[in-house]
Amino acid sequence: MRLSCLQENLSKGLAVVGRAVPTRTTLPITQNVLLATDRSMLKLSATNLELAITTWVGAMVEEEGSVTVPARLLSEFVGSLPAERIDVSMEPGQATLRLACARNDARVNGIAADEFPPIPTVDEGLVAKVDAQALRTAINQVVFAAATEESRPVLTGVKLEMEESQFTMAAADGFRLAVHRGELLEPVGEPVSTIVPARTFNELNRFLSDQEDPVEMTVTQAKGQVLFRLTDVEVVSQLIQGTFPNYSQLIPQSYQTRTVFGLQGLLRAARSASIFARDGSGIVRLQVVPGAEEGSGEDGAGRPGKVVISARAEEMGDNQDEVDTLVEGGESKIAFNSKYLLDVLQVMNLSEVALETSSPSSPGVFKPTDSDSYVHVVMPMFVQW
Repeated sequence: MRLSCLQENLSKGLAVVGRAVPTRTTLPITQNVLLATDRSMLKLSATNLELAITTWVGAMVEEEGSVTVPARLLSEFVGSLPAERIDVSMEPGQATLRLACARNDARVNGIAADEFPPIPTVDEGLVAKVDAQALRTAINQVVFAAATEESRPVLTGVKLEMEESQFTMAAADGFRLAVHRGELLEPVGEPVSTIVPARTFNELNRFLSDQEDPVEMTVTQAKGQVLFRLTDVEVVSQLIQGTFPNYSQLIPQSYQTRTVFGLQGLLRAARSASIFARDGSGIVRLQVVPGAEEGSGEDGAGRPGKVVISARAEEMGDNQDEVDTLVEGGESKIAFNSKYLLDVLQVMNLSEVALETSSPSSPGVFKPTDSDSYVHVVMPMFVQW
């Protein structure tokens, strides 16, 4: 192997694939990164056996070759070099990588590339294309609701469904449920339903902010793997096998009270309440009080009213705030875990949000007021009113 590339590009590439390098593993070679020449570029790959990330770095390739070297050492070393050209070479028959940059000359002992776990290739399967920013919005609004404990593996994933020109992503952890519906750029040939690990979407999301071209998703026929293809980055993930809960049955179809808030006012009040809730079992109370006026608000969403947001900690004190609302229905009371309340409000990116409730012991449903693209269901906390 003999090639040259810019320090900045190599450092960025190593940071991309470094997300797939495990910190602990029973297979030590997975803590290495695979360097190989490919399509007159330098290809970098890393895997933890569940997730594999590959990226390509522009390079002047003089001689083909491949090798694996410790990922952390290489990344830290390249990051310490000046922003100049790096000459990369390897002696024939040896697994020692030589890097020369400015007046710095280093040798890194590696392992032959054929001992590295094969990076999965997904050449065939159901292919779908989605706008990168639409996918980023979906991930932001859903993935945080997935479970982090491994007791029920299917809940650590996100249900991904695609049919015709629609895709749906859903995640639940037993206490809340997030569902986002979006549009594909092209209709898919047949419906597909699979469970993608939440961690895969989290890692993918890191690459989407700068992505302008559509993201291509390929699910294998056996539904064992999924490939996400971006510009110069490919993410391949194992899929979670199992049966995801029928989430549509968990979404209440009716309500007694519908309250429309200005999102920023409610978010500010919820943040204030959460400070006290930290020392009070994390409980934030919402009491919706319709106004005395009869009739509807200007947009027919209900009559003017208010919601009282409060929290108290026995030893620390208490807090109460009010936010103006439009209320459809009667008075209602409900209490939420402060973290769950803040989580959903922080991802909605709207001017207004609606909360639908039926009773203090029934789930609360958060929705946008201007579309049906997102639904978030939160189980209430049982408190004395």
